[in-house]
Amino acid sequence: MSSPLVYLTRKECFSACHRLHSPFLSEEANRQVYGKCNNPNGHGHNYTVEVTVRGPVDPKTGMVMNITDLKKYMDQTIMKKLDHLNLDKDVPYFKNLASTTENVAIFIWDSLKLVMPKPDLLYEVKIYETDKNSVIYRGQKFDANHHYHNKDLSSTDNVCSSNLSSDSDS
Repeated sequence: MSSPLVYLTRKECFSACHRLHSPFLSEEANRQVYGKCNNPNGHGHNYTVEVTVRGPVDPKTGMVMNITDLKKYMDQTIMKKLDHLNLDKDVPYFKNLASTTENVAIFIWDSLKLVMPKPDLLYEVKIYETDKNSVIYRGQKFDANHHYHNKDLSSTDNVCSSNLSSDSDS
């Protein structure tokens, strides 16, 4: 007997500052790629993060996951590690990695996977950097041959999504 598959999402907001700057680019290339977001003094965002878990509804509890537990995991991995911090200076993950919203989404995904007792329930991390820009990460990998990899996703769901190519809100 199959069980209904349900998606459960929780939203949190955090504030952080950063400077878009890649150690793999020259100073001039960084200015060209990131524009005003490469300002040496940085800039800030009020990010909104939606974390979605996916799984069967437990017949005893009626839940995919206890939302209180999801809140706790998000507090551990987002609020305590990112809120009111300078991503580049206060978060070791970004020491040698550009703190783009894409990389923030990957950081949150990887952090959640480490603290969740059932990490396979994690389906999606969606971050709104601004009202106009968002990034979605579902744990998929893209190899050099341009193939997506994620054994849990159907072919119609097998596309990594991002409508943010830079830190601007244009």
